[in-house]
Amino acid sequence: MARKTGSYAISTRPKVHQSALRLFAQYGYAAVSMRQIAADVGVQAGALYTYTPDKQALLFDLMRAHLDELLAAWATEPRPVGALARLEGFVRFHIRHHFDRPEAVFVAYMELRNLTPENYAQIQRLRRQYEDALVDILVDGQAEGCLTAPDTRIAAMAMIAMLTGINTWYRTDGRLSRAEIGQMYWDMVQRALGVPMPSEAGAALTRTG
Repeated sequence: MARKTGSYAISTRPKVHQSALRLFAQYGYAAVSMRQIAADVGVQAGALYTYTPDKQALLFDLMRAHLDELLAAWATEPRPVGALARLEGFVRFHIRHHFDRPEAVFVAYMELRNLTPENYAQIQRLRRQYEDALVDILVDGQAEGCLTAPDTRIAAMAMIAMLTGINTWYRTDGRLSRAEIGQMYWDMVQRALGVPMPSEAGAALTRTG
């Protein structure tokens, strides 16, 4: 029995997105043509428009899917008591979530300049939702007196950029494990926000004792 057109489209559309993601991440959005994507998927160039209106729509769909998945995953994370515990949870979640999605992360953060103004505004709204979650934690941390951030919005964006940057250099065969990298970055975040480290707190007590 011949495959139905509808079922074929359903099975092929994810392949189109997967190929576009891989090619955009490898060569850059501007350098990849729809013909290249079609060849990678194994369909005729004209047939590719059955699955997407154009290359811009592909880029937008990939970024939106990444951010939708990120926000949905964050929504299921535990919410411990205390801003410092919540901050640690955010840092470790962000690193863990992004480790396994290097291509999606690269495209979502490096190809923003290639979005149309309308698509850019929509993606920025999703990014802002995620940033707001961190800003709220930092605001609460200042209120609790456990950290210092002169400008919580800038601090949040700087932290996210630092944490996301792991994907540019991390290699699975590197000398540090994921757990070790996560701990090192959590320590750096604490120092950047003026959180007393255990060894420093002990040294301060010794000096004042």
